[in-house]
Amino acid sequence: MRYYFNKAKSNFANRGMVLENDINVTNEYYIEKGIALIYKKPTPIKITKVNYDKSKIVEAFFESPSTLDYNGLYKGKYIEFDAKETQSKTSFALVNIHSHQLEHIKKVYKLDGVVFLIIRFVLLNETYILMGRDLLDFLNNNTRKSIPYSYIKEKGYIIELKYIPRLDYLKVLDRIMED
Repeated sequence: MRYYFNKAKSNFANRGMVLENDINVTNEYYIEKGIALIYKKPTPIKITKVNYDKSKIVEAFFESPSTLDYNGLYKGKYIEFDAKETQSKTSFALVNIHSHQLEHIKKVYKLDGVVFLIIRFVLLNETYILMGRDLLDFLNNNTRKSIPYSYIKEKGYIIELKYIPRLDYLKVLDRIMED
C-alpha cells in the first residue's frame, strides 16, 4: 500500500487533488483490509485520434458527463459520493455541483443508496461529510448560490485527518447510519 501525503499548494489546475489523494489512499486501505470496495470512477472519454508509433493519444473528448467521483459497496449498502474542495472560509459554492450530478444524487437517494459529498474547507483545514438528504433539503428550501459554512458545520459530520487510514470517512458514516 502506498501512503503518501501531498502538501503541495492547490491551484486551479490541481484543485481537489489533495482531497482525492487522501480519499484514494484511504480506499486502498479499506480494500486491503477487506472493509469496503470503493473506487474512483474514471471519466468517460472517447478517443478520436491515436499516434500508434508513439503510443500516444492525440485527440479525445469527454463522451458524456460523469456522475459522482466514487462508488462502491460497504456493509451491503451501495455508496456513492463526490469529493469537493473550497478555498472559501464561509461557504461552499453550488456551481461546484453540476446539474447532472444533482439529478444523480436524487436518483441514488430515492433508491435508498448512501449518497453524500465530502467537502474540504482548505483554509480552515476541515473536511465534512454532507449527506445527500441534507444537500437536497438545503436546495429545496433556499435560493442561495452557496451553502453557508454554518449549515455544513451544523448538518455535516467532520472527518478527522489521521495517519492510517488518512481520511476515515467510513467511521463517520457508521455513526451517521446508526442515527
